Amino acid sequence: MSNLALRVEHLGKKYRIGARQARNGLLGDEIVASVKRPMQRVAALFARDGHAAPDNAESFWALRDVSFELAHGEALGIIGRNGAGKSTLLKILSRITKPTTGRVELYGRVGSLLEVGTGFHSELTGRENIFLNGAILGMRRAEIARKFDEIVAFAEVENFIDTPVKRYSSGMYMRLAFAVAAHLDPEILVIDEVLAVGDTSFQKKCLGKMGDVTREGRTVVFVSHDLTAIQALCSRAIRLSHGELVGYGAVGEQVGAYLAQNRGEAQNDLDHPIALTANTQLARFGFTPNPVITGQPLVFNLEMQSARAMRIDELAVLIFDALSRRIALIDLRRSGQPLKMTGQDRLKLHVSLKQLPLVEGEYRVALWIRSDEVTLLQNDLVALNVISDVNEGDFVPYRAMARGVVELDYSIARE
Repeated sequence: MSNLALRVEHLGKKYRIGARQARNGLLGDEIVASVKRPMQRVAALFARDGHAAPDNAESFWALRDVSFELAHGEALGIIGRNGAGKSTLLKILSRITKPTTGRVELYGRVGSLLEVGTGFHSELTGRENIFLNGAILGMRRAEIARKFDEIVAFAEVENFIDTPVKRYSSGMYMRLAFAVAAHLDPEILVIDEVLAVGDTSFQKKCLGKMGDVTREGRTVVFVSHDLTAIQALCSRAIRLSHGELVGYGAVGEQVGAYLAQNRGEAQNDLDHPIALTANTQLARFGFTPNPVITGQPLVFNLEMQSARAMRIDELAVLIFDALSRRIALIDLRRSGQPLKMTGQDRLKLHVSLKQLPLVEGEYRVALWIRSDEVTLLQNDLVALNVISDVNEGDFVPYRAMARGVVELDYSIARE
């Protein structure tokens, strides 16, 4: 019997920008579609050369010609920048989305967690959703019941298991969703970046559980921007860029190549405004000076404009190291109070850091915003480059990576 868990052959997925996406299963959509269909046929007859009039929708390939194989008992990390095609690939592996070209062969039941509450029915209780998800995976009720107590204990929702999940917090929702996906014995477990929602202790517990899954001979496919977690869990990785497979092999080799690629693409300041929503743009976001010398003062400037009145409950700058570990956070609110924009003004913030204690290296900088219009983590906006203040002739016994991330300010006296 083959040890193959999955095979992906020449996989491609094309989307149409601006085209209306069909939604299946809603009575209202079916009624509207049935009314439109005859009119669309008439329009096609009168269109030039007998063809339907163009709908001005452009196409792009989210994935193109992706091929790889994975054996049972292996953990595969999928890495790449935002828009590389990672989530699209997982949706195809989970049979949520059909590929445009190519095919996927899956040898075993697939349990997937692509976003908080995937596969849950909001009106059902936690207990009912556990049995529903198990049934979807093809498990018998007795099998699900045998795992039930373990799932509830792992998710830490004992007191709310008979409450409809629509009343759960996002953390409770995610904990139960992961527990169900990991404990109901799927041969292939597909996990997206959703673990970032949980607190540190739960993330650690999830990584431990995924490690247990692979040791039991089952397969894990894991997408994360946390390269430390990827390296801790996975032995192999694939690297995606603009929908194409650009690397496949040992996890250390692929992480190194990804970091090298990012160093080449990073920018120190925004070269054009970034759209955060349809109404809001980030016009300025950057540090001065950049590069900055370790231990020296640093200034950060942000400028944002919005075409509508907006209340911003959370706004923060996040700094990550080369392995995507969060190093620091700059909360841009005053005393934790929300920021407000009228729609006629610009939000301009100026932050002064007395000194930057980071060792030399390149750091990734992101923006977190939660407002009445959007909740968004915008990764990799700029790169912050820190350089050493060592004078020529000084002796530094350790490389930056060996020293950690913080430059401690200290003096030594021998007695």
